Amino acid sequence: MALVCIVDDDVLVRKSLTSLLQSAGHMAAPFASGEEFLASPRHECAACILLDLKLKGMSGLEVQRRLNEEHVAVPVVFISSQADDEAVRRAIERGARAFLHKPFSSDEMLEVVESIAIGQAGKPAGS
Repeated sequence: MALVCIVDDDVLVRKSLTSLLQSAGHMAAPFASGEEFLASPRHECAACILLDLKLKGMSGLEVQRRLNEEHVAVPVVFISSQADDEAVRRAIERGARAFLHKPFSSDEMLEVVESIAIGQAGKPAGS
C-alpha cells in the first residue's frame, strides 16, 4: 500500500483524490498548502506527491525546488487547471514524473500513481 501525498489548496480536490486513492488501496495524506506539506515528516516517505501548480502561498514549483534542494527523491506529479507550456516545461525539467491537466479522469490519475508506486516498490523511503 503506497502513501500518496496530495498538496492542493482546493478542499474538494483533496477530498476527491483522497477518496479515489483510498478506494484503490493506497494511503492518502492531504495537505492544504506547500508549507504544511514541507513541515510534515510524510514528505520524505511518500511513494508519490500529487502537487498542484498554483497554490496559495508557496507555489507548486517552489515546493518542487525545495524538495530538490533537500535531496528528497519522491516522485512528483503536477496537477493543474491553469498550466501554461512554460510551467509544464520547468516542472518536467526539474524532475516531475508527470503533469496532469485538470480535469483528469480517475483512470488517468490511478494509472500514473500506480505506475510510480510499482517503480518505487522495494526502494527505501525517500530514494
